[in-house]
Amino acid sequence: MTLKIHIDDSVPPFEQVRAQISEQARAGVLPVGYRLPTVRGLAESLGLAANTVAKAYRALETDGVIETRGRNGTFVAAAGPAAAREAATAAQTYAERTRRLGLTEAEALAAVRDALRAAYGAD
Repeated sequence: MTLKIHIDDSVPPFEQVRAQISEQARAGVLPVGYRLPTVRGLAESLGLAANTVAKAYRALETDGVIETRGRNGTFVAAAGPAAAREAATAAQTYAERTRRLGLTEAEALAAVRDALRAAYGAD
């Protein structure tokens, strides 16, 4: 696992850690079941505070990207049904909200496409 933190970047370090681990897990660079470094170990290797890495790990666990198995460590989780259910719930919430706001289906879809392009870096 290779992470690069840019301290002078406008993106907070915890978000850089979260985004890079998430992307590497999604791309298969970090396979399901891969054991991640401890919070302290990763913090030391990156020159960050342990709380910064812990915050990133908590966000990744909330997102279903990683799972903590007590004293056994933290591992890349399977991106299966839990992730799909969470995405479906978020999509439903978004659809209901945009309808209440009076957006047309085309306007709501355009907003989603723009957000996805921004999140995934696609043109």
